[in-house]
Amino acid sequence: MVPIPRHGALLSVAIVVAFFTSQVLCNESGPVITEEPSNRVDFSNSTGATLHCAVRGRPDPSIVWVRADDGSAIGDVPGLRKVLSNGTLIFPPFRAEDYRQEVHAQVYRCVASNPHGTVHSRDVHVRAVVAAPYETRAHDQFVIKGNAALFKCEIPSFVSDFVRVQAWVTDSGETFFLDPAGGVADGKYLVLPSGELHIKKVSSEDGFKSYKCRTVHRLTQETRLSATAGRLVISEPVGHSAPKFPNEYTATTFAKPSGISFAISCPAQAYPVPAFRWYKFSEGSRKSPVELGERVKQVGGTLIIREAKVDDSGKYLCVVNNSVGGESVETVLTVTAPLSAQVEPKVQTVEFGRPASFKCTYAGNPVKSVAWLKDGKPLNHKEEVLRIDSVGRDDKGMYQCFVRNDQESAQATAELKLGGRFEPPQLTYAFQERTLQPGPSVFLKCVAAGNPTPEITWELDGKRLTNSDRMQVGQYVTVNGEVVSHLNISAIHTNDGGYYACVASSTVGSVRHAARLNVYGLPYIRTMDKVAVVAGENMVVNCPVAGYPIDSIVWEKNGRLLPINRRQSTFPNGTLVVEGVQRSTDQGRYTCVARNTQGYTARGDLDVQVMVPPQIRSFSFEEDLLAGADTQLQCFVSKGDLPLHITWLFRGRDVSHALGVNTFKVGQRSTILNIEALTHAHSGEYTCSASNSAGEDRFSATLTVHVPPRWIIEPKDKAFALGSDAQLECKADGFPEPSLSWKKAAGRQPGDYRDLASNNPNVRVTDDGTLHITNIQKSHEGYYLCEANNGIGAGLSAVIYVRVQAPPQFKIQYRNQTARRDEDAVLECEAEGETPIGILWSKDNHNIDQTAEPRYTIREEMQGAGVHSSLSIKNTDRSDSAVYTCVATNAFGSADTNINLIIQEHPELPSSLKVLDKSGRYVELSWTPPYDGNSPITRYIVEFKLSRGNWETDGERVIVPGNHNIATVHDLRPATTYHFRIVARNEIGDSDPSDTVTIITAEEAPSGPPRNLKVEAVDQHSLRVSWKPPLREEWNGDIQGYLVGYRLASSNNTYIFETVEFSKEMGKEHHLTISKLDVYTEYAAVVQAFNKIGKGPESKEVRAYTAEGTPQKPPHDVSCNTLTSQTIRVTWSSPPLETVQGMIKGYKVIYGPSEQWFDEESKDTKITSSTETHLHGLQKYTNYSIQVLAFTSGGEGVRSNPIHCQTDQDIPEAPTSVKALVMSAESILVSWQPPERPNGIITQYTVYFKEHGKADSDAHPKKLPPSQKSYEATGLKHRDDYVFWVTASTTFGEGEPSQPVHLKLSNKVPAKIASFDDEYVATYKEDVKLECQAVGIPSPDIRWTIRGEIFEGVDRIRVLPEGSLLIRQVSRDDAGEYTCHVENAYGQDTVTHTLLIQAPPHPPEVELISTTTNSIEVKMKPSTVDDTTPIHGYTLYYKPEFSEWENVQVPASTRTYILENLWCGSRYQIYASAYNKIGTGEPSDTVNTRTKGRKPEVPEVQRFVEVSTTSITLHLNAWGDGGCPMNYFVVEYKARHQVDWTMASNQVKPSGNYVIMELTPATWYNLRISAHNNAGSSVAEYECATLTLTGGTIAPAREVPAYGAGDLPLYLNLNLIVPVVSAIVVIVLAIVIICYLRGRNAPIKEEVYQQYQYNASMPPPSTMDKRHPGFREELGYIPPPNRKLPPVPGSQYNTCDRIKRGNGGGSRGGANRGLHATWDPRRNMYEELSLHPPPGRRIPPIGNSVGSQDTLRSGGDDEICPYATFHLLGFREEMDPHQQGNNFQTFPHQNGHGSQHFGNSPASRSMPRHGSGNYYSCVAGDYTCGHTPNEGHQPRHGSGNYYSCVSGEYGPGGRPPSSTYYSTVPGDMSSDMSNSTFSPTYDDPARSDEESDQYGGSTYSGGGPYARAIDSVSQSGTAKRMSECLQQQRNNIFIKYQDANRGGNGQGSPEPPPPPPPPRNSDLPPHETTALGSSLNDSNNSTASNQFSEAECDHDLVQRNYGVKHTKSTEEMRKLLDKNEAAAHVQNGSLKMCSQAMNV
Repeated sequence: MVPIPRHGALLSVAIVVAFFTSQVLCNESGPVITEEPSNRVDFSNSTGATLHCAVRGRPDPSIVWVRADDGSAIGDVPGLRKVLSNGTLIFPPFRAEDYRQEVHAQVYRCVASNPHGTVHSRDVHVRAVVAAPYETRAHDQFVIKGNAALFKCEIPSFVSDFVRVQAWVTDSGETFFLDPAGGVADGKYLVLPSGELHIKKVSSEDGFKSYKCRTVHRLTQETRLSATAGRLVISEPVGHSAPKFPNEYTATTFAKPSGISFAISCPAQAYPVPAFRWYKFSEGSRKSPVELGERVKQVGGTLIIREAKVDDSGKYLCVVNNSVGGESVETVLTVTAPLSAQVEPKVQTVEFGRPASFKCTYAGNPVKSVAWLKDGKPLNHKEEVLRIDSVGRDDKGMYQCFVRNDQESAQATAELKLGGRFEPPQLTYAFQERTLQPGPSVFLKCVAAGNPTPEITWELDGKRLTNSDRMQVGQYVTVNGEVVSHLNISAIHTNDGGYYACVASSTVGSVRHAARLNVYGLPYIRTMDKVAVVAGENMVVNCPVAGYPIDSIVWEKNGRLLPINRRQSTFPNGTLVVEGVQRSTDQGRYTCVARNTQGYTARGDLDVQVMVPPQIRSFSFEEDLLAGADTQLQCFVSKGDLPLHITWLFRGRDVSHALGVNTFKVGQRSTILNIEALTHAHSGEYTCSASNSAGEDRFSATLTVHVPPRWIIEPKDKAFALGSDAQLECKADGFPEPSLSWKKAAGRQPGDYRDLASNNPNVRVTDDGTLHITNIQKSHEGYYLCEANNGIGAGLSAVIYVRVQAPPQFKIQYRNQTARRDEDAVLECEAEGETPIGILWSKDNHNIDQTAEPRYTIREEMQGAGVHSSLSIKNTDRSDSAVYTCVATNAFGSADTNINLIIQEHPELPSSLKVLDKSGRYVELSWTPPYDGNSPITRYIVEFKLSRGNWETDGERVIVPGNHNIATVHDLRPATTYHFRIVARNEIGDSDPSDTVTIITAEEAPSGPPRNLKVEAVDQHSLRVSWKPPLREEWNGDIQGYLVGYRLASSNNTYIFETVEFSKEMGKEHHLTISKLDVYTEYAAVVQAFNKIGKGPESKEVRAYTAEGTPQKPPHDVSCNTLTSQTIRVTWSSPPLETVQGMIKGYKVIYGPSEQWFDEESKDTKITSSTETHLHGLQKYTNYSIQVLAFTSGGEGVRSNPIHCQTDQDIPEAPTSVKALVMSAESILVSWQPPERPNGIITQYTVYFKEHGKADSDAHPKKLPPSQKSYEATGLKHRDDYVFWVTASTTFGEGEPSQPVHLKLSNKVPAKIASFDDEYVATYKEDVKLECQAVGIPSPDIRWTIRGEIFEGVDRIRVLPEGSLLIRQVSRDDAGEYTCHVENAYGQDTVTHTLLIQAPPHPPEVELISTTTNSIEVKMKPSTVDDTTPIHGYTLYYKPEFSEWENVQVPASTRTYILENLWCGSRYQIYASAYNKIGTGEPSDTVNTRTKGRKPEVPEVQRFVEVSTTSITLHLNAWGDGGCPMNYFVVEYKARHQVDWTMASNQVKPSGNYVIMELTPATWYNLRISAHNNAGSSVAEYECATLTLTGGTIAPAREVPAYGAGDLPLYLNLNLIVPVVSAIVVIVLAIVIICYLRGRNAPIKEEVYQQYQYNASMPPPSTMDKRHPGFREELGYIPPPNRKLPPVPGSQYNTCDRIKRGNGGGSRGGANRGLHATWDPRRNMYEELSLHPPPGRRIPPIGNSVGSQDTLRSGGDDEICPYATFHLLGFREEMDPHQQGNNFQTFPHQNGHGSQHFGNSPASRSMPRHGSGNYYSCVAGDYTCGHTPNEGHQPRHGSGNYYSCVSGEYGPGGRPPSSTYYSTVPGDMSSDMSNSTFSPTYDDPARSDEESDQYGGSTYSGGGPYARAIDSVSQSGTAKRMSECLQQQRNNIFIKYQDANRGGNGQGSPEPPPPPPPPRNSDLPPHETTALGSSLNDSNNSTASNQFSEAECDHDLVQRNYGVKHTKSTEEMRKLLDKNEAAAHVQNGSLKMCSQAMNV
């Protein structure tokens, strides 16, 4: 034994340590969460989120975040999630593509732990929202007029949790906001708290608005309007209808959080407008009206609840009724409140073994579950109170109560600590494992501490040791409370070895230590006690082995070494573990075997018994057991070892027989519980408990006894005084507890009981069932029913009568009563109170005496608890109007009631009906109110009808309130005659109608769209739009026409509109064909009608596609690969979708041998619908070319580029020919030709030969290289017959054998040729060798013949030694037959070869077949010279005038070809060339031709223009198209007094009509119309006036002379001057021409002379013929336009280079006058050419002083270069032999030099043209007509609208006659050029027919030395000779002109003279003519036409010698200019090019 230490110092230290340790432990605590995130955390990916979790505890707890589903800890996810050590969980902002559901849509928990326990936070639902586009929508709502409407904002479900409605916005700008406080506005519009827009009492005006909702995203704060707007579709009520809910509206269930405001809708509609009532069901299914107040309001059928409370939860019923019927709908509302929980006590310290409990108090709604956790692990406990009967050591820790519902959770924490004076045992010292020899004593020690003091026991191999002879146990307690225990073993033996353990135990716990003590010796196993194990549990046994060392310990059972199954496990230390013990397999004897290294063993047996615990089969009580019934329950133990002990418990205690509960045992495994006469006391939990030695099992069932209600206090009849407080008691009990309710009979008799009004504060029922009536009244008297019901039985009920004792009482103290005059009236009063009651009547306080008033009768009748009395008055009149009093009296007092009787009549009719205002849609009326008949007029009825209708069937009504005498009648039809009258109505009836007023409403624009709009495809570029007129009632007047708009369906561009004339045929379908559209493109079309007022609404957009075209691109990625020798696989991809122009129907694969690809007949085609196909049956080893095209319904598309694939090799065919020739007596020469189809590359030939008669197998084969075509077989038998055949081989194998040949050897060898007849094909200039291999003995003679002629030999051709013929550098002439002849003494032979020479083909022949307006058909023939090489095809070249060459490939098989899509009316050049595989041959001759057609023809005014009041209609079909389809029109207009033109449209389609709208009535307008087609354009001007408002015309405008118009001197009178001057000019011209002709002694061409005579003598307006063949040649060169001009004349009319010249300083130039006045198409001609005033106006005389010409317009930027040929913008015609393009030439100005007169010069003359005649025309002379510049021209009005100054007829007063239309473009040419600016109009000098008239007017060529003569005389050869006659005069003038240039411009530079013209064909030598012709109209070869984009400078000096020595003739001058030598003959550089002057 060890002595106990007694040192006092140690004790003191121990006490101090214990004290401080206790203080520290007392301050420690478990973790508690002080801050946790909310249940739901939603955040945007752009903002991120942070979750905080704060905890407290000592020591400081550690915090981790886990996933709520599996409890696994989470970590950082880079960029997406970060967990901080302080418990913060961070979700940073992230990109949308980085969203991860497992991170951003997860449920997390915060877990905190320290040594005292673990706690969890509530579940945190984290949801990240990625910004995604969304649209909200508002839909149309259908509502019956007068009902309420409810608009809902449709929010996509994926954002509905985050987006809420902020406001509603109308299209008129109104905004209705949501009241955040949930207030209810009293207005018409209300935004409900849930976001709906509520509209009260919908009227017709509400249907005109559209509504959009504005929403806000609560995470991003983004607001947006709904994508669609909703409208109210209001239907007028048709008859009466019962309330009806929308089809999709059913009973709903929803939850709302408390504290917010929301609405419950009841969207029923009906007519009449229904009434809505809301009810709420209480817990007992009692229905009571919803109490309305400040917090709960009702708006229409919608119930609005503000600041919702949990008490608002429940089932609500909306009842809707009207006079027709009723309907109802239920809504279940759950108002949720945030969950919260609290556990009490928060910390409790409990001693070991004492009970403890925690109570969880929670709040919130709803609560679905309650759960408890201990240290983070769930406990199987779901009650509010957690009880621990006996606290153990494991019970200490942290407890949490969790409450949950579907949306959230809450938790509270409490800590359980063990009592402070207890400390579980702890071992402070323990022994260690030891190994000993037998013999010595052993001492083992353990020291333990604890409170209470623990006891230490010792064990050996699991058995407790007790004191024995050799083993002693001792222990003592030290001063510091430790227990020291020793185990002493004396003289230890080997058998004492084993596992020793010391166990320290106390009431608060135990602790154990074990270690092995090894004693050397043989193995020994101690005896093992029998082990009993419960089935299903695990068995663990240790083998008690002693001895050392032990090598192995094993277990056996039934002689088998364990383990023998997977449930058994053995361990080296001797432990056996059996899992899930089973009696059948595991019960029995086990043997432990221990063995040492020497092989000694020891064995020990262990008996194991497996016991089965009891298991009770489930049972339950019957349902719905009532009191008094009997019940029985059996408890059966289905499993378990006997014996069993079975007992019954009730509420945890043994059943008591005192309650009549008996138990009966049935056998050993069953017992029965029997209860008789059930009462409520028997209700509770019954438990059956079964136990045996293996364990115990319990099963419980709950018994519920239902007890019907029974009275505790039954109500009785009672009487109460009026005004007192009444109390009626009614009490009952039962199970379940019954509900008590009171009802009151509806009448005086019992029955028909109804619920008491819950909104009456004076009547209430308390919880105990007592009915309280405060201030009881007579109305409370009656039968009352009290009911008690708990669902068991029929319940209880009691009926009592409550009597109220009161004096008489009237319900109504005063009322008015009306009666109609001459009818009977009955006045009634009813008094209630205690009977008997007496009644007395009085009139105006005078008692009524029935005897004095026979018309009065009084009656009385007893009714229930009162008296009913009536006063009858017969045949009432006005005197009966009075106050009648009814007085009632009984024993308790009296009362009276007054009745005011009013006698009423019908009102009189309204008067003075008149119209205040009217429009097309409404009329405002007023009238004088009539006498109301002693009854207020309740309403006026405005009756109206169409004038042709009748009042009974067609009349309509408008109701007007009775206090109004002004009414507006809406919804009328414009332009319609109506009748109106008024009827007044009061309560008695209607008055007679007023007098009828007739009103015609005003016209309006059409209100309805055209109907039946259809759009159909006509072709690939056209759509046909058809429609029918709007409904007749929507015309609102007479329809004038339609505007058809169209646009690309895929664009948002505005519509392009065209006008279509209205067809007056009723119901006729209108149509318009829209052309020039894109192929297979979807277009959208609308149509709108218009009348005189304006345009109507557009029809609904209709879309259609144009017809399908052909694919514009070929299939791409075309590839092929060879499969076999006859199969190729082809694949491709579809063409780009945007180029298909339709739907691909399929594909065509065109294929053929590449060598014959040029031959279309050699190609095959395969059609397929897929993008892959296989080509079968191909030629072997052949290169194929393959093309693929796609085709649609519109046709075939573009072919792909050819690809090439070669089929695989195969065995070849047999050689085509075989020869056998005797070479000698023993040899034979065999020769052959290659196979016709080698099917590959020949690798060898095999020659077979055998003796005749032998088998083929005996043949001798000889393999030869592929280049060898002959073989000499030697060593043959003399005179034998041999057979030969040959085969060819490829890599694929040996081919078919040739035909065998037989030959017999002979001594004679005749001459033979081994070669075969062959065809040689040689390319031009290559060498050719013709084979002739000869054999024979003697050697034969060889000779050649060429084409039948004996060959003599030339240098280029020679015979080779072996006999072949060699031809070097073959040419076409070498082609033909070549024959080789061989001969010797024994025979002769010949072979003939054909030589073909391949060369490019000869030029083909091109022949013109026909032309149309847009196509030319040509015929192509090969050259008559035969080509040996087949032609592969043709290349056809064509070029329009003034454009580039284009070409098209034509197959060789095509003989005729049509060039399509050409320009109409244009000249073309065409030639062709052929090509073959060698190359392209020479081109053919050029064919010159032109397409048919001419420019538009100007129509007559009457056919073209139609005027109305505010519009002008242009009938575009009146224009003639000249054979070329019209492209478009340009329409301009202006008021006549305005200067600038207004562009109406520059793209008017050429079909139908065009209407210029919104014009001013009764106003003169000028119109300028330009019509365009491909051949050119024509311009016409018109003057017309719109009609007056009444449809009348206005008189023609007459302009007042601007200056002295009435006092003209004789010499200024144009009527006299013009004819005289014109006659003089004609005569002078005739004399000059005759003199000139005679002076030249040359006869005039007859046709020219006659033409001139004819033109000069014909009356004006005259026409000259420019169509004679020589006319164009006389014109000289006119350069073409360069085609860089915009297509439409509009805003930019540029000249050569916008030449700006300085103002001259000369005396004649004018200070502000430009050198060149220019016509500007953008301005009125009167403004531009101020020298030529408009009709009726004069220009003041202008002198020669400086500044006298300031009125002339300065050229400025708008001037045109002199001598410039310009092309007017937008006109695309070009010159050709028959038609000249719109080239215009300006002329030099005279710079103010006034003394020169060129009136007789041919260059100054201008011949008029015939044509449309819309412009001024001057025929005779040069349009001077003798006028000076200050003389205005007075045009006359002719039938053709010509203005001619020749005839001299202008009408009286010098003004034109009155006419509505004028077409004028004035032009003038002064004969005296002084102070004059040349003013040309526009004409093409190269055109003579109608086509050449560009603007439909005449051309005027300016006078002067530089004027270009354009008439037939000046353009002919006669004009050349005439020019020489006037040469001297010209030279003089030219010199003066140069002087004027130098002096007239001051310091400026001289005016540059014109440059020389290019040469003409007729003036060049033949070879030069050809060169010029080849570049005809080629803009690339023109030096003058490619310099400028809008005009070209060209100078024509064909008939002039400007500044050149007069000794040179015109011809010499032209040649000089061709050689660029003209500059040497030009004086002072005056012949510089115009382009140089323009700095180009």
